[in-house]
Amino acid sequence: QVQLVESGGGSVQAGGSLRLSCAASGRTSSNYVMAWFRQAPGKEREIVATISWSGVTTYYTDSVKGRFFISRDNAKNTVYLEMNSLKPEDTAVYYCAASPSYSSAVTYATESQYLYWGQGTQVTVSS
Repeated sequence: QVQLVESGGGSVQAGGSLRLSCAASGRTSSNYVMAWFRQAPGKEREIVATISWSGVTTYYTDSVKGRFFISRDNAKNTVYLEMNSLKPEDTAVYYCAASPSYSSAVTYATESQYLYWGQGTQVTVSS
């Protein structure tokens, strides 16, 4: 089992920045693909960004490309999401997710491919 705990959410004005962190604990000896998803009120959960366990491969949904950056520190079992130029439409609960991977360059793009989930952290962007 892997436990994921997100932090770093909060309220910010449009154009501002936040950095989310996701700390993993438990069976972290395996290599995991990590991802950030988000769910806005009344909407389905959507993928935001993913990163392979080596960090060599990343994926971003179109709406955040050039504004958000995903990174990881495997020594600290932590993945980050740097969010810049935030917009009101970025308001959502952000979830960290993880799934084992046996390839250093693989990422997963769908919710069903992730086995472990954090509880989420709220991000609110005001105009």
